[in-house]
Amino acid sequence: MSGDACTTLKFARRLIIVPAFNEASSIAEVVADLEHSVPDFDLLVIDDGSIDATAANVPQTAGLISLPFNLGIGGAMQTGYRYAAEHGYDVAVQVDGDGQHPAGEIFKLLERIEAGDADLVIGSRFLKAPRYRQTPARAAGSRILQLLLRILTGRKFTDCTSGFRVANKDVIRAFAHWYPDDYPEPEVVLLLHRAGYRVVETPVQMKQRANGQTSITPMRGLYYVVKVAVALVLATMRQPWPHQKMRAA
Repeated sequence: MSGDACTTLKFARRLIIVPAFNEASSIAEVVADLEHSVPDFDLLVIDDGSIDATAANVPQTAGLISLPFNLGIGGAMQTGYRYAAEHGYDVAVQVDGDGQHPAGEIFKLLERIEAGDADLVIGSRFLKAPRYRQTPARAAGSRILQLLLRILTGRKFTDCTSGFRVANKDVIRAFAHWYPDDYPEPEVVLLLHRAGYRVVETPVQMKQRANGQTSITPMRGLYYVVKVAVALVLATMRQPWPHQKMRAA
């Protein structure tokens, strides 16, 4: 979609948050793609304590926050959401720094936010005929978490681990107040659902990862599933967001 189309969007202040850990090989291309495809969006890269040249490779046209050490995806994203809340953004888009999330797909997520029937929109690789390839171990882990979320929420989420998301102002305020530390994507889906926020999925195309290093290696796959499953169960007893304070005025 062209830059002219961007200007027709409802929300005036839009921020793209790009968490990046050791993404020196891809971050410049990711930023360039975003700046070309969605030029009316502000762009903030959160360098999560990278030990490579990620920060040095972020173009000067993008905002950059370099964390002093690695906090994990949760800490990096909460940093971005706090920035968005403090600067009055209407929507915040999460785009991974590895190049898997095409910039042009952002509009599919924004359409649901602008329709006013969702507070958080998740870009799903699997909502329609799946073409995205996963290893058998990852696919099995995703199915386990999908089943657990369905039991706990009564709803089916096809891609609860997707990091391609758009949040409205209410969710920005909630995430700035509290956000899970690591592997947060499935947990916040459950917590938002329990707090009365409207969470939906929309189908998107994603690229296969070509560069950088994933935060979840095959050796950590089982640990990840067990840890997230425990976090989901514990989340049924957690109320991290004082609901009456989180809704934007």
